[in-house]
Amino acid sequence: MNRTLAVAFPEVWCELDFRTPLELAVATILSAQCTDKRVNEVTPALFARYQSARDYAEASRTELEEFIRPTGFYRNKATSLMGLGQALVEKFDGDVPHTLDELVTLPGVGRKTANVILGNAFGVPGLTVDTHFGRLVRRWAWTAETDPVKVESAVADLIEKKEWTLLSHRVIFHGRRVCHARKPACGACVLARDCPSYGEGPTSLEEAAALVRGPETEHLLALARKGVS
Repeated sequence: MNRTLAVAFPEVWCELDFRTPLELAVATILSAQCTDKRVNEVTPALFARYQSARDYAEASRTELEEFIRPTGFYRNKATSLMGLGQALVEKFDGDVPHTLDELVTLPGVGRKTANVILGNAFGVPGLTVDTHFGRLVRRWAWTAETDPVKVESAVADLIEKKEWTLLSHRVIFHGRRVCHARKPACGACVLARDCPSYGEGPTSLEEAAALVRGPETEHLLALARKGVS
């Protein structure tokens, strides 16, 4: 299934815009309960104003909250960002660390966020168990676990480590574009032959095709017509 997803999504990436590990950490914290699109609309002005860990550590709460208000839960997120800046200044000379054990000590950074940073800013393989990832691997019966840490462990046993970051992106892409929570596009899915949950959504290609989203739509539909598996 991972190989098939690689055919479906030959080019995958973190859909949060960033240039540095710090920007990625901030964007990932802001993405909680918020779409990547909305975060990407907010971060250009935010990153222009706050360019270092010290900038966040010394930020005016009122000003910072206004910058990030559109992402929701902005008070809690401001607390996390200010705490992140302070911890980076105090413990890591203002730099974002590049080990899981160090990253998870930072305010606002759990395993999911840490793995996003490791995989996309430092090239260290990591599994990002977000809502899409957990939902899909359970739908595929890769695991029945619901706890993100247990899901991460279960999938890590199935997929070789060097593939972890790419797999995370592929699964998330597939969840956003094809395998929707309420009505998956089963009839247009390249994993139809292997998926134990096939049939939860419409199975006719014509009906399912209307549910497929994203810039890869034509490519995905062409593969579905060919019956790629």
